[in-house]
Amino acid sequence: MLKGCTPWPKEFAARYMAQGYWENVTLGDMLDRSAWYFPKREALVGTSPVLGEVRDTYADLRKKVDRLAFHLLRIGLKPLDRVILQMPNIPEFVYIYFALQKIGAIPVMSLPPHRLSEVGYIAQHTEAKGYVIPSEFRNFNYLELAKDVQAQAPTLGCVMVAGTEAPSGTVALAELLERPVEDQYPRDQLRSLRPEPTEVAVFQLSGGTTGRQKVIPHTHNDYVCCCKFSAFRVAHSQYSAFLASAPVAHNFSLTAPGLHGTIYYGGKTVLALNPDPETVLSLVEAERVTYMNGVPTMIINWLNALEGAHYDLSSVQVIAGGGFRVNVELGRRAKEKLGFNIQQNFGMGEGFHTCTRLDDLEEVILETQGRPLTPGDEFKVMDDNGVEVPVGEMGELWGRGPTVVRGYYNAEEHNREAYGPEGFYKTGDMVIQDDRGNLIVEGRKKDMINRGGEKISAEEVESLIMGHPSVLTTAVVAMPDPVFGEKSCAYVILHPGKTLEFEELKEFLMNKQIAKFKLPERLEVVDELPLTSVGKISKIELRKDIAEKLEST
Repeated sequence: MLKGCTPWPKEFAARYMAQGYWENVTLGDMLDRSAWYFPKREALVGTSPVLGEVRDTYADLRKKVDRLAFHLLRIGLKPLDRVILQMPNIPEFVYIYFALQKIGAIPVMSLPPHRLSEVGYIAQHTEAKGYVIPSEFRNFNYLELAKDVQAQAPTLGCVMVAGTEAPSGTVALAELLERPVEDQYPRDQLRSLRPEPTEVAVFQLSGGTTGRQKVIPHTHNDYVCCCKFSAFRVAHSQYSAFLASAPVAHNFSLTAPGLHGTIYYGGKTVLALNPDPETVLSLVEAERVTYMNGVPTMIINWLNALEGAHYDLSSVQVIAGGGFRVNVELGRRAKEKLGFNIQQNFGMGEGFHTCTRLDDLEEVILETQGRPLTPGDEFKVMDDNGVEVPVGEMGELWGRGPTVVRGYYNAEEHNREAYGPEGFYKTGDMVIQDDRGNLIVEGRKKDMINRGGEKISAEEVESLIMGHPSVLTTAVVAMPDPVFGEKSCAYVILHPGKTLEFEELKEFLMNKQIAKFKLPERLEVVDELPLTSVGKISKIELRKDIAEKLEST
């Protein structure tokens, strides 16, 4: 396994293999298998600024992926090289992602909103060799960002562009896809580069509560296991059509079951370039989508759009909510308005995943986040002293299993804190287990803000705010929001004689080049901050304070 990663103990790996959770199959094998069984079935539908509308069969998809894989070898990429993918939901994402899998390189999943603060650090930490971007997306110039990232990361030599502009020094993906290169390599070249299924397949990024994002090394075995069981839980088949409206690089849209699970069963993936209701609902109607997922914020927007327009959604069988818990009222409204099954999902990039089943009682689907994904998953609900609490009492969720990684990449110190002595991952999520074994997620133990499924480290934002010359000290906390679940509020104490306006603070933070979703959405200037009995800032009191202020307005 790649140096800096923690393998599963041998006895657990042998157990997961013997019990069929792990298949000894790579993600590239998974694509090839479906292309063999379903060559003429549609595999991928999407729109690209360069390629236009794409409708690939499995045979088409495999041919494009293999061609691109040979080109990656030609430009010097090798097995285990890390390549950052920061792309919107366009077909080129799928081509480059699986091409990297075919040569044993490791895609690093970055989201389109990430900026220099995030991408520069990840490029350095992973020693990335390549970076794949659009030239422009949502009025942001990624070519300029790439220059800044290269200045920070000396290993980053290759920038590939999926866009209308690929300046000198970069590689245009569209040109590679059009240029035959297969005859320049032995026919079995890709087969010889096939990675071991126990090797790292993907680097996902953790939201993190300690400032910087941590890198999560998923293997082929555990990712195939996750997508297989996730797809089984929503009754995927070769007749399924999955709509990816959230970023396809996100764990939810990539492998739970997402793109992976759809390919595993030979179904069709439809990429929505934007998650706005008109785009999403039009695609559902046109492509006869059977399964779609989204954070509650997105589901609310879709439901609101249906109040004033008619779309034929009769093909949809399941809609999965994730990112944060779907409240009972939203679940009922979705069921009544849309008429199809709702599934609650709760999961994390580290791999532990729970979901409700389609045949669960309505009260279970609406009021819980279900049970662990696979029979091989184990969990405990623990108190602050590491003692398991009785059923019905709240504690921190600890989990391990065939989809749960055993450590972060090159993070020994953090791994000692994040994992228990028996290899259980300490999720930091506070849950209650009911008497049927379902979990009810109550919130975060540590200081994390969950804005519509995007995780914001309060510590990271606080450290940036402290750089403002007017700020003496600060505390960033979650405040309730009816649409996003939570937004962030910054409490600050100023230096004597200084002032600070909200817009000024936002401009200051944007100049630090952080993702826009991390910006505080309210500023409270105060003379003092409440303290706990041991002299720490009491964020419980601050969260209570801002909630009361919002209620009174």
